[in-house]
Amino acid sequence: MKLTDLKSNSGARRKRRIVGRGVGSGHGKTSSRGNNGQGQRAGRGQRPGFEGGQTPLYRRLPKFQTNERPNRLIWSIVNLSDLAKISDCKEITPEILIDKGIIDKINDGVKVLGNGELNFSVTIKANNFSESAKKKIETAGGKWEIISKK
Repeated sequence: MKLTDLKSNSGARRKRRIVGRGVGSGHGKTSSRGNNGQGQRAGRGQRPGFEGGQTPLYRRLPKFQTNERPNRLIWSIVNLSDLAKISDCKEITPEILIDKGIIDKINDGVKVLGNGELNFSVTIKANNFSESAKKKIETAGGKWEIISKK
């Protein structure tokens, strides 16, 4: 094998495009740059992100930002004042709350808040409780029980 026998792989080397040498070459007259305007002229061109005068993407996007965190938990909120309406139950679960129409759906779980008063003894099963709700349930003689999300 000699150095003269070595060749580059096919497709590894391309022929340089020769422009501006007449219409017969296929790259004559405007040299493949289109007709008039900034892109036809020699020089620096546009800065990165320039969109021809249209408001660029990096200036449009902040207008559409939201404040939603993707992994946050969305609780179905129940106050003690809502639970006072169903005093006939000995045990309150998320399924009973749906049946009685207090909540529409469970979402990521049911959280009981301490707004209102509880005047009867009851066992409440939910996914989360506020501290004030826990105290008010215990002072009414009831129990609170945390259930895990299925």
